[in-house]
Amino acid sequence: MNTYLKLIWAYLKIGLFGFGGGYAMLSLIQSEVVQSGWISSQMFTDIVAVSQMTPGPIGINSATYIGYVVTGSVWGSVVATITVVLPPFVLVLTASHFIRRHKDSAVVKGVFSGLRPVVVGLIASAALLLMNSENFGHTASERLITAGICVVSFAVVYFTRLHPILVIVAAGAAGYFIF
Repeated sequence: MNTYLKLIWAYLKIGLFGFGGGYAMLSLIQSEVVQSGWISSQMFTDIVAVSQMTPGPIGINSATYIGYVVTGSVWGSVVATITVVLPPFVLVLTASHFIRRHKDSAVVKGVFSGLRPVVVGLIASAALLLMNSENFGHTASERLITAGICVVSFAVVYFTRLHPILVIVAAGAAGYFIF
């Protein structure tokens, strides 16, 4: 099968079933692109990190990058990006019309009550997916240091009003000086 067709098929599935946004999509993206052999697990975690620090949704940023890597061309980026965006765009247009007309329906309220916990579960799955040796190191000392950076970063963002960008810069500086 043509590489572009494989890319379209993978990102159609991601776009159609990536409920809950980028974090919720991560396990699906990882399944489609790492297990297919397009990129390594290390490259996937690097893409996630870069996608987090660049403007735009993580699903779109990763699609753009992976499309380029897989095909070696800008057209691969364009194809992957459009393919991951098109299904949710059509679904949101269709659903918004339906939801607006039936917003007080018990069925609609029930469906959303079922979807909310799934989204939280998918985001939790993404967090666990990223807790690997590529992100936390291969030796015990690397794991201890990176886990410390993770816990401190979480605590600072969660318990203070410090802007997350400052925490990202500080963690990057800490990593530079420590490693």
